[in-house]
Amino acid sequence: MAELTVEHLEVRYGDLIGVADISLRVEAGQVVALLGSNGAGKTTTLSAIAGLIRPSRGRIAWRGETISGQPAYAIVSKGLALSPEGWRLFVNQTVEQNLRLGATVLAGRARIEALFERVYALFPRLAERRRQSAGTLSGGERQMLAVGRALMSEPRLLMLDEPSLGLAPAVVETLYDKLDELHRAGLTLLLAEQSIPLALGMADYAYVLQTGRVALQGPAAELERNEDVQHIYLGIRGGARTAVETAAETDGSRAGETKR
Repeated sequence: MAELTVEHLEVRYGDLIGVADISLRVEAGQVVALLGSNGAGKTTTLSAIAGLIRPSRGRIAWRGETISGQPAYAIVSKGLALSPEGWRLFVNQTVEQNLRLGATVLAGRARIEALFERVYALFPRLAERRRQSAGTLSGGERQMLAVGRALMSEPRLLMLDEPSLGLAPAVVETLYDKLDELHRAGLTLLLAEQSIPLALGMADYAYVLQTGRVALQGPAAELERNEDVQHIYLGIRGGARTAVETAAETDGSRAGETKR
């Protein structure tokens, strides 16, 4: 049984469609990547799974239980946690207060100190700044804090929305090293990224989203070698011409011939 199953997810914002039809599976212990450009539906998909927005159609199941439409606090308590894009921290509160908020869903309070130590061991910079307000942190430190806060709920599945966005390359490398460490310790990861090398370099399986649908999926190692991932679906131009570009050039040539 898959840990997480999403079947024909649709999300509407009034008349606008955020996600049209997305289905995916995440097995226990996997790293699964969601790839796509801005507007592809990555954030909306993660938000629906986390209970932050209500699906218009489809089913989301966690370990066999349907969780579609359940509130976020109930979903976090089941073992799913989201580290959102843009961090969404309480900037006037300290690092430690932000982390403690992540543990509010825990039934047993005895685990909290052990979880603090786990987060501080993973991100020593947060331990050094535990009394500082979150608003004084650098971008990299804020991303660490967002991940740390999600870890404070002791999740079985950690979802990350664009964790590399806006960070310096050295910071991104350090962050991904920490994510790999978490994965090797047994944590399942669902990762939304625009960076193909980062995501596919870590993932076991990946889904490429385009305008709210799954355009392509497969083992990460196979998608790394598939030019369609970069050229067609993410709109990145390389040395070889894409099918889309070739068709456009052909149409242009025909139009020119017609004029002549």
